[in-house]
Amino acid sequence: LPRYDHKKIHFGFTLGFNSLDFNIQYNPDVIFQDSLYVLNSNNQKGFNLGIVSNLRLGEYTDLRFVPTLVFGERILNYKFNDQSNLLLQDKRIESTLIDFPISLKYKSARYNNFRTYIICGIKYSLDIASQSEIDDEGQEIVKLNNHDLMIEGGFGIDFYLQYFKFSPQIKLSHGIINVLSKDNTLYTETINNLKTTSWMLSFTFE
Repeated sequence: LPRYDHKKIHFGFTLGFNSLDFNIQYNPDVIFQDSLYVLNSNNQKGFNLGIVSNLRLGEYTDLRFVPTLVFGERILNYKFNDQSNLLLQDKRIESTLIDFPISLKYKSARYNNFRTYIICGIKYSLDIASQSEIDDEGQEIVKLNNHDLMIEGGFGIDFYLQYFKFSPQIKLSHGIINVLSKDNTLYTETINNLKTTSWMLSFTFE
């Protein structure tokens, strides 16, 4: 594919794996002053698939829009001190996200049939499985807002094959807004901010 990168616009698809997690900022006025002894986040693995739209800006620069459907989950681990006994409670948070990332891709010069690249951008994420508006019926679930905004960056390698270009890529994302939906339970009152962190390993075919 010697003239592949001369195209102004090209398309493709991507699939891969992800790991979602939380960055927790504790509430110093509440945390550890009640029966709560430990609170941490446990990342979980999921998968993702998306559609690639690539606009060539220059010899080494592209603008990319890759709407992606992401399936994943996170677990908040609570450990309570109940009369000198430790009581463990896990709050599992399942997410089905539609990501809308806009990224700049900066590429190295092509050497034979491959080139390396770095990528950075911003991403809006919509959680279509959000439970922020439902009645939990006394179950005290941890609810998340369905809107999120993240910055992201990563790197990868383009391999030029006979009929298509194959690109493995790893990307890190960090949320910049609080996604926690506050209620009057100990599970959320102990947290000031809950922000998304994730990494994504993708395989792109263009």
